[in-house]
Amino acid sequence: MVVTARLEDDGFITGRLGEVFVDLVDTLVSEFESVDLLQNLTEFTVELLPIAASGVMLADPHGSLTVVASSHESARLLELYELQTQEGPCLDCFRLAQPVVNTSPSEAVERWPVFTAAARGAGYASFHSLPMQLRDKTIGAMTLFCQSSSTLSTRDVKLGRALAAAATIGLLQERAGREKDLLSGQLQEALNSRIVIEQAKGVLAERNGVTVEAAFHALRRHARGRGQSLRGVAGEVIAGKWNGIFTP
Repeated sequence: MVVTARLEDDGFITGRLGEVFVDLVDTLVSEFESVDLLQNLTEFTVELLPIAASGVMLADPHGSLTVVASSHESARLLELYELQTQEGPCLDCFRLAQPVVNTSPSEAVERWPVFTAAARGAGYASFHSLPMQLRDKTIGAMTLFCQSSSTLSTRDVKLGRALAAAATIGLLQERAGREKDLLSGQLQEALNSRIVIEQAKGVLAERNGVTVEAAFHALRRHARGRGQSLRGVAGEVIAGKWNGIFTP
């Protein structure tokens, strides 16, 4: 195939693969969307591997797979059919957290009779599945569809796994970034609250002639007794809404 011939060109490998991998892990751009990244993954695999179509499924927090991207509509429909019948290479790949590749035609019929018949009806003679995986974390699987009864070389499998891993890194990096942003926001909120509370403690201590510790206990009592947040009550104290109801 033309793609295979191009892959033997070191210049192409250095140039095009470099671009592809950067694209798959670059999630720091403001317009980043996970679905777009996975759509690129399916298209890149068709471009770089001797296959005709590709589809990706990701697992939700409960471990249920969902079709999220495909290079062709026929691949998307087959992936949906696989979920419907609960039979196919992508499901096995995800459950085993291992590649399912180079299955013989007879073995495919034996393992996935319904899916194999549907795939062949759609014009695909063979199919393979690679995990969306980073070390021991598997978040989904990618199925590769071929129009001939072909086998993937060791090189093809390694490249396919590398592409899937790069996309997985991109997804996990973006997810970690969101979680980090959330945590940072929560930490900043905590710091801001603490500043307001410390100021309110000082105001209460000075006005009542008590220790800062006693003022803090009074502040907490008032907040809890009225079902208000500690920061909210502290803000009212600082704003001058003190009316003498605090009794340390």
